Amino acid sequence: MKLPITDKFLFDLYNFTEGVGEIFDLFSPRTMKEVCYSDLYRLKKKYSKERSKRQFSQLVYYLKSRGYIKIKNLDQKQGVIFTAKGAEKVLKIKFKMMDKKTRKDGKWQMMIFDIPESKRRFRAILRENLYLLGYKMLQQSVWVCPYDVLEETEGVLRKYFLDQYVKLFLIEEIEV
Repeated sequence: MKLPITDKFLFDLYNFTEGVGEIFDLFSPRTMKEVCYSDLYRLKKKYSKERSKRQFSQLVYYLKSRGYIKIKNLDQKQGVIFTAKGAEKVLKIKFKMMDKKTRKDGKWQMMIFDIPESKRRFRAILRENLYLLGYKMLQQSVWVCPYDVLEETEGVLRKYFLDQYVKLFLIEEIEV
C-alpha cells in the first residue's frame, strides 16, 4: 500500500520514537561515472542535499501547521512531540497498513453501539476506525467484520471511553 509522504513520515517518526525505527545505509558504492566526473558529481550531490533539506523543512512545517506535531526545546535541544491529533493520525495509518486475516473459525465479529448525541465526535471517530479495521456497516450502529481484529477494536473503545455504549458479539454466520 502506497502512503502519502506525510503519513509515511509520521508513521516512521512514531516507530523511531517507540524504539522500533531502523537506520538504513543510504550510501551506494561509487560508480565509474562518479569517479570520472567527480566535480560534477559533488555539485549534484550538494544540490540534492540542499533540496532535500528544503523539502524536509517543508514537510515538518506542514505537519506542524496541521497540528500533528510540535517542536519543543528539551535540554537545550529541539525535539518533536506528537499531539493528540498526530497520535490519532498514526493510529489510522497503523490500521490502514495492518495485515488483516480472516478468523480461522469462520465466525464474524459484530458490534452494536448506541452513543449519545453529546458524544457525536467520538461516534464519528469510532465509525472511521471501524471502517479502517475492515468492518462493514449493516445499519448505522451495527457493524460486522470477518477479520480477527478484536484486540484493536477493544483498544479503540478503551482509548475513547466508549465501552459502556458498545456491545460486541461473535456470530456464526450472516444472512442478508
